[in-house]
Amino acid sequence: MSFLAFLVAFGGGVFGAAIGALPAFIMVGFLVLTGVAVQFATGNADFFAVPFGAFGPHVGGFASGVAAAAYAANRDKFDNGRDITAGMMGLNSPDILLVGGIFGGLGYLINWIFGLVGFPWTDSVALTVVVSAIIVRVLWGKSGVFGAVVAGEGRYSPSEAYRWVPWQSSFGQKLMIGLGAGLFSTYLALSLGPAGAVLGFGISAASLVFLQYGTKVPVTHHITLVAAVAAAASGSYIWGTLFGILAAFVGEFMANTFCAWGDTHIDPPAATIATLTSLSLLIQA
Repeated sequence: MSFLAFLVAFGGGVFGAAIGALPAFIMVGFLVLTGVAVQFATGNADFFAVPFGAFGPHVGGFASGVAAAAYAANRDKFDNGRDITAGMMGLNSPDILLVGGIFGGLGYLINWIFGLVGFPWTDSVALTVVVSAIIVRVLWGKSGVFGAVVAGEGRYSPSEAYRWVPWQSSFGQKLMIGLGAGLFSTYLALSLGPAGAVLGFGISAASLVFLQYGTKVPVTHHITLVAAVAAAASGSYIWGTLFGILAAFVGEFMANTFCAWGDTHIDPPAATIATLTSLSLLIQA
């Protein structure tokens, strides 16, 4: 454990809360793309310590914004504790930014503990995002960890108003985006070496800038990363693509299990990445 790294995670957490969870994650995507370019140009992968470390999704790159929004809603300073698009700076409330910093530091500690005990069988960053969000739900949510299903709705058959990403929730849409994004990311992982394994994830995360501004783009970073992991582990286009398709369906399942009915955000892609990374590595062991 590095005290400096902890302080950096705290600072990144403040910044991530200030700009909002989704904008921060979009920045992670562009940082990953930068890291890919640097590695292709120089052969050096050190830059990835920024988007997967100092400003990773488990700290300022997403989780801190989730915590800040939930805290703000709990304190009646914000109207939607699940909102991952809104920057908290505009609320003019330093305690909200402080919460972001605290959860940036907490994310660093949780991920460090996972590394200390040895979690080679999953994506510890994704798992940290989930654990952090569950802590947030327990502290400041009122719906329980699994949320409270609205009367007249079904947990796994919600109406459009309660669907995570309505335009990719049908069977056909999930199948096609899982196939397309999964196959593309598999190709990148198998043809471009180590940097190619995260290129699909970077493209997916960066593409969410369009979602931030209202365009109905798909959410695919869980698909592209899971497909790349499966492809890299197996060396197979078939396995990579199949896991991409599976990730599309598991993402929807995780959304209906943890997120759709809750009053804070527990991230479906992170839960999917953690789960399917484990499955992929188990099958290939």
